[in-house]
Amino acid sequence: MALFSKQNREVFTNPLNVDHPILGQVLGICSALAVTSQLKPAIVMGLAVTVITAFSNTIISIIRNTIPNRIRIVVQLVVVAALVTIVSQILKAFAYDVSVQLSVYVGLIITNCILMGRLEVGNGLGYAMILVIVGAVRELLGRGSLLGFQIVPDACYDFGYVNNGMMTMPAMALILVGCVIWVHRAYFYKEK
Repeated sequence: MALFSKQNREVFTNPLNVDHPILGQVLGICSALAVTSQLKPAIVMGLAVTVITAFSNTIISIIRNTIPNRIRIVVQLVVVAALVTIVSQILKAFAYDVSVQLSVYVGLIITNCILMGRLEVGNGLGYAMILVIVGAVRELLGRGSLLGFQIVPDACYDFGYVNNGMMTMPAMALILVGCVIWVHRAYFYKEK
């Protein structure tokens, strides 16, 4: 089965570890920093990028033999732009509060380096993974909740625990992503 060949598995899994778009290539970091103050918008943005990547990949694969090489990136951009518009409208219709939190960042998916580099589902999943990790840590430590549900028990607050308000600030997203990049590179890029 060519579909489950070693090469195809590597194309899918490498963006989740060694060739991670944010951790290995430091691509798409601006939106990763902007939408991770809470877990819910981070999940929605990660899903949006993954869905757009998957559908763009499928559409481009179907029409690839009819696209001249000189306009390949333009066609790719038009396909991504159309899908981003559809996703943006769906978010406004069914998840308006999240749509407002994500504001312009959904529209910026069109110019996201991750998408322009390679339209692969693994890249979208790798991007989503970082958004979820950073969003969960920031919301848990900054608000004591996850997805709006209180996680830190009231007893902890009674003993003097205080939420770290700095975690909700944009600078902490950069620091957390930097720490995750450091750990990732220490694990995958060990000196021989």
